[in-house]
Amino acid sequence: MKLEKLYNLIGSDMKAVDAVIRTRLHSDVALVRQVAEYIIQSGGKRLRPALVLLSAGALGYQGKQHLELAAVVEFIHTATLLHDDVVDESDMRRGRETANGLFGNAASVLVGDFLYSRAFQMMVEVDDMRVMRVLSDATNIIAEGEVLQLMNCHDADVDEARYLQVIRYKTAKLFEAAAQLGAIIGRASPEIEHGMVEFGMHLGTAFQLIDDVLDYSGDEVETGKHLGDDLAEGKPTLPLIYVMQNGTAEHAACVRRSIENGGRDDFPAVLEAIRATRALEHAKKCAQAEANLATAALEALPASIYKDSLLELCLFAVARAF
Repeated sequence: MKLEKLYNLIGSDMKAVDAVIRTRLHSDVALVRQVAEYIIQSGGKRLRPALVLLSAGALGYQGKQHLELAAVVEFIHTATLLHDDVVDESDMRRGRETANGLFGNAASVLVGDFLYSRAFQMMVEVDDMRVMRVLSDATNIIAEGEVLQLMNCHDADVDEARYLQVIRYKTAKLFEAAAQLGAIIGRASPEIEHGMVEFGMHLGTAFQLIDDVLDYSGDEVETGKHLGDDLAEGKPTLPLIYVMQNGTAEHAACVRRSIENGGRDDFPAVLEAIRATRALEHAKKCAQAEANLATAALEALPASIYKDSLLELCLFAVARAF
């Protein structure tokens, strides 16, 4: 399944969003422009802004606010990536050198701040208090998720509930906000808006679960990141938690040691433990369950080609290889 096919419906709007992004990236400070344009042009699936466009289309929205809001969501996402890579000391994203690797940590953090503040300038211009509340709350919760993930690093006692809390906060919240924004500007009923919120939350959770699977099984060229990055950073993701709960004592001890110490020395042994316990299959089943919940959440949404594309995104979230 290719995103290009899913995006055919909103192709012209996606180009318009890209134009908004380029315009809004302007700054009189050359380094701000340079770093921001580098990270924005580094590729990426543009999934979150697409959710804004598809959700608005599914509710029959006819104005232009969805273009600005899609760009706002992309700026918030990009700012989190800039900060993430500094915290994680990452050197590669989307197959390219990270901004912090190229421009330094200080520039990455400060340009991330610029993108956050530019996003808030843009959402104020929309002049809708509900829109501002959704985006400001989402940004705050995402920041809490970042801190929760930092606290969980190198902690081998993290259980599935704590792991899922990080996902709901750090990743799924912006999916949720993107879907809800389309419902708000489309003047959806409370029932449908609630369904869009649930849809975004479950879709984002499925998406992150598959990300965590791909960290142990993906093609580095397609994913644009090194295999085992999460392990090297001491992140206790679902495959590792499953091994510790369901593997042999030797498997559990190996994974525990790897989480606590970080690094890649034990990566082959951890990969063997993951395969022996079929931990990736378990994580995929969990992702499929979330995608099924996302699909069910759209039941009250009127039939349309936009709804069809939202449903196809649920399939893509689980079946993707990047």
